[in-house]
Formats: sequence, C-alpha cells, structure tokens
Amino acid sequence: MTESTRHERDKMTETNGTPETPERTEKATFGAGCFWQVEMAYREMEGVVDTAVGYEGGHLDNPSYEQVCTGKTGHAEVTQVTFDPDKISYEELVDKFWDVHDPTQMNRQGPDIGDQYRTAIFTHSDEQVEIARKSLEKAQAGIGKQIVTTVEPATGFWRAEEYHQCYLQKRGSRGGILSSLFGH
Repeated sequence: MTESTRHERDKMTETNGTPETPERTEKATFGAGCFWQVEMAYREMEGVVDTAVGYEGGHLDNPSYEQVCTGKTGHAEVTQVTFDPDKISYEELVDKFWDVHDPTQMNRQGPDIGDQYRTAIFTHSDEQVEIARKSLEKAQAGIGKQIVTTVEPATGFWRAEEYHQCYLQKRGSRGGILSSLFGH
C-alpha cells in the first residue's frame, strides 16, 4: 500500500474531522536489523495504527543511537508496532517479520554488523510468546539454515531520536537500488 493509499484509507475512517480510534490496541516489537525499512513495511499494513523505532533489550536507560552503536548497551534496533487486533492479528505481524529480514544472520543484516542488528521478537504477553515460538518453529521447518532469532520478553522500549522516526517516508524513499544491495 502506498503512503497516499494509506492516507486515503485513514481519511475514510474520520468522523466529523476526528480520526477514528480503535477501542483497543496492542503492541508488538521486532528487531530485524536496521529499523528504517522494517518500520516502513509495518506502516503499510492494514490494521497497524502506529509505529515507532527505538531500542529494546539492553541495560542502559534511554540510550542514544550513538551509545547503541558502540555495542556496549545490549540493545537491539527495533520497530514497535501499535495495532488494532480486530483488524490484524499478532500472528500476521510475526509472519511479516520473517519476510522483512534474514533471520539466519547472527548480529547482522547485510552489511550492518553488530548486536544492535540482531533478530529478535520482544513479546508483551504470554499469548505473544506462544504465537512467536510456534511461528519460529514453522519458519525453521521451511528454511535450510538455522534461524538465530530470539524470543524475549519486552522489558523496556526506548524511542529513538526523532530523525529516525519514519525516516524513509520523510525522505520519500523506499531505499531503491541501495536497499536491494545493502539492506537499508
């Protein structure tokens, strides 16, 4: 779905100029390498209310991008997805996770190397743990190499600096040829 299509869909859900807010939303958090392309992929999905990129799984409160890049904070770059479970299931979001990156690469995606680029699913409930583990088993059965994705409890999401939010959308780019070559 293009951004203009998403915008048209969002306009159709407005009532008296006020955007319609889902009765309930849930969170899903995924580490799949550099967060820019991952965020763009989730933003395009029907039922996704919002996305934010940031850091999860480390031991330092409110780390900066520069601190995370040192590899000393233990954080992964992640995309946190806020979704309407009446329109899209957590399972569908996890299925997308397997499509947007290579889950067999340890602490890297393409040319991006470091534990901040690790593949991880950070879960927010026991139900998410169960769905993520079953999905991982199913994905492993369909791939020749060992999947290194971890399933971990979400322990604290730290929103990345504003210039990282919707980065590709702001640039009007999906990455083009460089995305294909370098994974961004």
